[in-house]
Amino acid sequence: MNDINTLSGLRIGFGITGSFCTISRILPVIEGLVANGADVLPVLSKNAAETDTRFGKADDLKRMLEGITGKKPMCAITEVEPIGPKGLIDILVVAPCTGNSIAKIAGGISDTPVTLAVKSHLRNNRPVVIAVSTNDGLSGNIKNIGTLLTRKNIYIVPFGQDDSAKKENSLLSDFDLIGPAIISAMNGSQLQPLLI
Repeated sequence: MNDINTLSGLRIGFGITGSFCTISRILPVIEGLVANGADVLPVLSKNAAETDTRFGKADDLKRMLEGITGKKPMCAITEVEPIGPKGLIDILVVAPCTGNSIAKIAGGISDTPVTLAVKSHLRNNRPVVIAVSTNDGLSGNIKNIGTLLTRKNIYIVPFGQDDSAKKENSLLSDFDLIGPAIISAMNGSQLQPLLI
């Protein structure tokens, strides 16, 4: 693989799942990728695309993503299916990646736009970067995170406990490390240290 040390020119698929409390923290990350020359294609899970919550409205999210990337977010299975066959992206990021999506990816289930994007992209032996955001990371989903760590072409954004006093099983990736994790993954290596 080539030695990649810049985001400029990279075609990055960016999958967003329904970790509603962290989605607002992802938007500046996407802005940073675009500012550094990346071509970003947003993909939304059904929940992220359709659910209004106390953290924001789904239509506002889609509008903001289109404004940042210049591309309408893909929100349907039929829209994401060509990602692999047509080689639309160089790398796929899933951030935030909920425990539900982690479990589906680990189990090979591809019934949402984001999980199908992962499956479609992996068929080309290209990298997928996952930023964990789950309240059950140290309980029900620990085995699924472990499974993903052993999978070829899957890389995890370094993570740790985000509030050990109030949510002892909760894990969250450091979203500021998504850019470095992308560069590491493009070079075939897991960004270290993994645990922060």
